[in-house]
Amino acid sequence: MSSVRYIRVTPSSDMFTPAVRAYGNVAIIGTVTPEGAAPADMVVAGEVVPFADPSEARRRAPGTLGRSVALALKQSPGPAVVYAVRVDGNPVDWAAGFKAIESESVQLVTVAGTPLDATTGQNTGPIGLLAAHVSADAPDGLERMGVAMLEDGATDTTVLTTSLAKDRMVYVAHRSAQDAAAAVAGTIAGYEPHVSMLLKPVDIDSKPLPATDILALNGVETPNGPPAGKGVVWLAHPPLIPGRGCYLGEGYTGDPGSTKKYIDIVRCLDDVSYRLKARLIRTIGNLRISRSGLRALVAQLEAVLEPLVRAEVIEGYTVVVPILALLDKEERTPEEQAEVDDAQAQRLVEVLASVDYAGAIHRLNIKLNFH
Repeated sequence: MSSVRYIRVTPSSDMFTPAVRAYGNVAIIGTVTPEGAAPADMVVAGEVVPFADPSEARRRAPGTLGRSVALALKQSPGPAVVYAVRVDGNPVDWAAGFKAIESESVQLVTVAGTPLDATTGQNTGPIGLLAAHVSADAPDGLERMGVAMLEDGATDTTVLTTSLAKDRMVYVAHRSAQDAAAAVAGTIAGYEPHVSMLLKPVDIDSKPLPATDILALNGVETPNGPPAGKGVVWLAHPPLIPGRGCYLGEGYTGDPGSTKKYIDIVRCLDDVSYRLKARLIRTIGNLRISRSGLRALVAQLEAVLEPLVRAEVIEGYTVVVPILALLDKEERTPEEQAEVDDAQAQRLVEVLASVDYAGAIHRLNIKLNFH
């Protein structure tokens, strides 16, 4: 017989693991043009099909779509997965393609083999629709960026009209017969969100751009000034890097006047925002607007931000909960007490989180003196 147990404990485990946001998924929308008999399992219009094998993409989505998917998968490091979305019609129903990926977990979107020009950049054109798609309010975790290419050899940045100049767009200048947008989208997808895209290798056949073309694309920079930029990145062939590789000449977004001028800023903001939301979702409806409850809230925020500091994603952070400072006071003024009562009645808490994000070096000025 067992002895008397004065304290009975029945252990159970219900550990909470926050959701993790992917950062390397690409969606490519385009048309197919089978040569000869179409494969039995060819991608169907409106269907979102994931690919991880370039040869399989070319077989099941023959033509422009398959070639672009294969080129994106060719990058190293490359995307985790590339989703192919076939569109049909005369004229092509591009809007249906963007509708199909609205709820898909993708972070980069591009249009297969379609350069930006006066037609494609219109509101109803594929690039115009792409810019509108990525700039629209998205549900949590479904924020994304778009990648589009200029025409082969084009250097005119005035094509970026107001509706196209968005910080969630990336525009690529190149001298290639291949889909530069797909290649760059695959390259971006291969890196963690906080990594700068400057001088990252792109696996594509592209001839070097003349210095005059790069000057037209980037603008004039003073010796001691910051990077210029007109909202377009270019494929570069730096002579200081051994070999004859092709690299991203900059990491600009499509809006040079935005505070989010660089690709990594937009991607990192999306990633950190999602991490915070995923961690804090379990506090909603559980933590109370009290000293203990709000301190637990601060601890949850620190549990997300502190590992990012250790991983050198961010340099530091500050978390301030104004209502907690009032709750900690032994005596409150009538106005302060009214503010506490209002927060508890409305069940709304304001949190101010400030993050110090240190971007990578993009320009280095060295003064070399010989004596």
